[in-house]
Amino acid sequence: MLKRDVIVIGAGAAGLFCAAQAGFRGRKVEVLDHAKKVGRKILMSGGGRCNFTNMYASPDNFLSNNPHFCKSALSRYTQWDFIALVEKYGIAYHEKTLGQLFCDDSAKQIVDLLLSECRRADVTVTTRCEIFAVTRQADGFLLLTSAGEYQCESLVVATGGLSMPKLGATPLGYQLAEQFGLDVLPTRAALVPFTLHEQDKTVFADLSGISIDARAGNQLASFNENILFTHRGISGPAVLQISSYWHAGEDVEFDLFPNGDLHEQLRQAQEVSPDALLSTALSQFFPKRFVQASLPYFDIPNKPLKQFQGKSLQQVAEAYHHWFLKPNGTEGYRTAEVTLGGVNTDRLSSKTMQAKEVEGLFFIGEVVDVTGWLGGYNFQWAWSSGWVAGQYA
Repeated sequence: MLKRDVIVIGAGAAGLFCAAQAGFRGRKVEVLDHAKKVGRKILMSGGGRCNFTNMYASPDNFLSNNPHFCKSALSRYTQWDFIALVEKYGIAYHEKTLGQLFCDDSAKQIVDLLLSECRRADVTVTTRCEIFAVTRQADGFLLLTSAGEYQCESLVVATGGLSMPKLGATPLGYQLAEQFGLDVLPTRAALVPFTLHEQDKTVFADLSGISIDARAGNQLASFNENILFTHRGISGPAVLQISSYWHAGEDVEFDLFPNGDLHEQLRQAQEVSPDALLSTALSQFFPKRFVQASLPYFDIPNKPLKQFQGKSLQQVAEAYHHWFLKPNGTEGYRTAEVTLGGVNTDRLSSKTMQAKEVEGLFFIGEVVDVTGWLGGYNFQWAWSSGWVAGQYA
């Protein structure tokens, strides 16, 4: 029987960071993970450079059934706190866009930082460890694992969500929550590309690799970044962002010329070059292959600009400013960056991340019903929630 003060299940961003914080308090901590190596999702994030936080992170950048829940943790361990830690380790980083901070070199530097913090705090990390059963005891918890039996006072569940199963995602965290009487809100893939209905896919599949600046939105939110056509559908930052606010059967509205007035641009082109074809004018603003595919798709004739009279030029502009697309679905957990839903925050203390009715049981990171936007926000939630739990576990 191995006795520990704290067991953390999950050696990802939240789990490792929480373990170090608890260790710094003098607690005897062990992290258990079923994977061969730690931090696999960190290593592949941000194209291998890890978008480790966002300079503009605030509660407004998170989705949750209780939008107030994340405020406490985010205010007590901020993006500036983690940036200071990154700088302390001498990790060079840069802002890409919209406050997104990436390592100059490699995501491995963030994993190394976390493991160094764990070593400094005398935390033990055990990989290839399957959890078979967890039971509650009078003085804590008993874990039956492939590495033997563990007894602990505090148990921190940092198992992540269901996204990217190839990296080892499992429903264990949700199962443990339900086992101890906490309800789990319905989960679905988020920050995920859309698939298209056959009639749309037939038109746009040939445009695979083409990206366009656009605003993607619905009644809940809108995001002004680029979209990317793929063999199976449509992706890119604007699509990933709005996917978190989308439900099956709904339209998404795309403004394909979000930073200007296309009607005014076309009107000016008509004055300067009345004999030019519409496709020639549109190719000043969009990739040529997209123009060639979109004109018949929007049922717009490709004729000389001078032949567009009355409101017809306005109608052309409207088609590009207000493209209503009904996705067929999403790529699902296979490519989703995060999982929406999870352990109901109403059953957790926002101050400690501890289950209100189960002393010593904590839930942090993606397993909780707090989901960030694309751009480093989910890592910040991992650091913030992990730090908070680490003060009390």
